[in-house]
Amino acid sequence: MVLPFFCLVTEGVSISRHICSSVAGLLALCLGSLALSETTSTQVQIRQVAMEVEDRVIGWRRDFHEHPELSNREFRTAAAVAEHLRALGFDEVRTGVAHTGVVGILKGGLPGPAVALRADMDALPVKEMVDLPFASKVTAMYNGKEVPVMHACGHDAHTAILMGAAEVLAGMREQIPGTIRFIFQPAEEGAPAGEEGGAELMIREGALAGPDAPQAIFGLHVGPVPAGMIATGSGAIMAASDKFSIRIKGRQTHGAMPWMGVDPITIASQVVLALQTIPSRYLDITKSAAVISVGSINGGVRGNIIPGEVVLNGTIRTFHPEVQRALHDKMRAVTTGIAESAGATAEVDIQTGYPATINDPVLTHKMLPMLRDTFEHFVYAPGFTMGAEDFSFYQQQIPGLFLSLGVLPDGVPMEKAAPNHSPYFTVNETALISGVELLSTLAIHYLSTNQ
Repeated sequence: MVLPFFCLVTEGVSISRHICSSVAGLLALCLGSLALSETTSTQVQIRQVAMEVEDRVIGWRRDFHEHPELSNREFRTAAAVAEHLRALGFDEVRTGVAHTGVVGILKGGLPGPAVALRADMDALPVKEMVDLPFASKVTAMYNGKEVPVMHACGHDAHTAILMGAAEVLAGMREQIPGTIRFIFQPAEEGAPAGEEGGAELMIREGALAGPDAPQAIFGLHVGPVPAGMIATGSGAIMAASDKFSIRIKGRQTHGAMPWMGVDPITIASQVVLALQTIPSRYLDITKSAAVISVGSINGGVRGNIIPGEVVLNGTIRTFHPEVQRALHDKMRAVTTGIAESAGATAEVDIQTGYPATINDPVLTHKMLPMLRDTFEHFVYAPGFTMGAEDFSFYQQQIPGLFLSLGVLPDGVPMEKAAPNHSPYFTVNETALISGVELLSTLAIHYLSTNQ
């Protein structure tokens, strides 16, 4: 998953002060102060314990970075996670969920609701170009080919952060009013060809089910903005991601005599240009953004032969189901119309992928005051990105809030930073502790305010 950060927009916070002139008002003020004191005390404890586990979190992250594993093959990572949760005395640790996923259950010492925290574990088929003492030199088989492997999207950081949060919260379990479910998920980047995986399979195999099923879920993703900055928004924040394949069938002929055949390369060129006009000419872009991109064109074997067919592959990004359906229909109509007008045929195959990542508005706005008060570098960012994330499948089941955490290396301007999925992507490890504190605080605040 590629995660550009939201357009960062700060909101002012108005503070009103009231003077209580009655006994009832004074009592309310005292009770409010007591609640604030308890909240502050809990936050101080979370921050202190988080600082104590910082070195271990960095160590875990480096270990996972040096030994990355591709989707549905995260055996070593999953074993380390499960061993850690068992050592912390978790009430239940399930392994082998959706192939290599781990689900841990931590029951607090006080009664209350249930909440979930999620991290993804998989790496990418990317050759690392960063000069680090723990840089990856791993290779693995991917769709029948041997490829280099790298944590180029920061999932090593996500896993280490959630392991740190598990240690923080396990040390506070007697004070926790409810149950916390820790979901370590494989294959966020997509399962290998012919396999299932990721959040959708985790859900089917019970990651959110059973006793003490969570009523809400939180997750985060790292990216190249200032280290320690935390951002989130309400509603649709990341796009639905669909993929398409278009097969244009013409009639092969000699390149010197194109009139003797039907040229699928010329037709494919017209289709590519026409697809780009669909979002700008057929959709109301004032209501919703959309993108169609062709990523590969394959056809022909030599320069003097016009081939019999050409295949186009690409991606579609939308934010609303009705726009998604309209765009799919228009793609089919435009493509087949162009092909038929030239005497060819076109087969359009569109495969629906991840839904849009939609932060639950009620949950988001309930968490906002705490986020603003607790985290100095928190930004409310009411925008969206065309990146996609399978955290969206959890949000289709229960209210969810997905946040961003900045990990920009020191001294690197944002405009020159390597993005997620780049072979030069780098994590500023000083920000990891902010992620531990963030997930721990979200869990405790949710449980405490939903009694």
